[in-house]
Amino acid sequence: MADQVPWHLSGDYFENCSCSIVCPCLVSAAAPLSSRPTEGFCDVPLVFHVASGRYGDIELDGLNVLVVFHAPGVMADGEWSMATYVDERADDAQTEALAAIFSGTAGGPMAAFAPLVSQNLGVNKAPITFHIEGKTRSAEIPGILHMSVDPLPTMHPGEEMWANLGHPISPDKMALAVGAPGNTFSDHGMHWDNSGKNGFYASISWSNHA
Repeated sequence: MADQVPWHLSGDYFENCSCSIVCPCLVSAAAPLSSRPTEGFCDVPLVFHVASGRYGDIELDGLNVLVVFHAPGVMADGEWSMATYVDERADDAQTEALAAIFSGTAGGPMAAFAPLVSQNLGVNKAPITFHIEGKTRSAEIPGILHMSVDPLPTMHPGEEMWANLGHPISPDKMALAVGAPGNTFSDHGMHWDNSGKNGFYASISWSNHA
């Protein structure tokens, strides 16, 4: 069983959802995920770079993954669609390992989203690039995704606003960010433009075993 394979990884992640800043699904007076997204739905790509990792005996170092979610209404109500893209450099074993981790079937943080997904659009291989330059995070899949986020402007001299939001991906520390112009996704009949919308980024350190 996939959830019996010990695995761990560390690296970086960022996202850029369709909500105005700041996303009410995480920051509101209501219970988490129970506020209505600002646009009435949520379209969100999450991009990951695995700096180092292992799934059983399978090395995952240096590979990138994109997971996209579409929630048609209040996120806690479920009915999400999900699509996964795995770095084209991954071999078959690495592809299966990353698909298990990032779908949540192998346990770990992504398992928190699995009960909310009603339509899995599958796993595709793609040439995913992931860059960090200064405080800017960016990623691209030609013809499918172009995404970049910068820290949300603040008067703090560190130029970043870090918060403890309880987000499953990085519960204790996540930077608030904003999407750059031209942030688009187009695939599976979905077409999004999240330019100027809410973003987050963080370093990650995950495992399915204590």
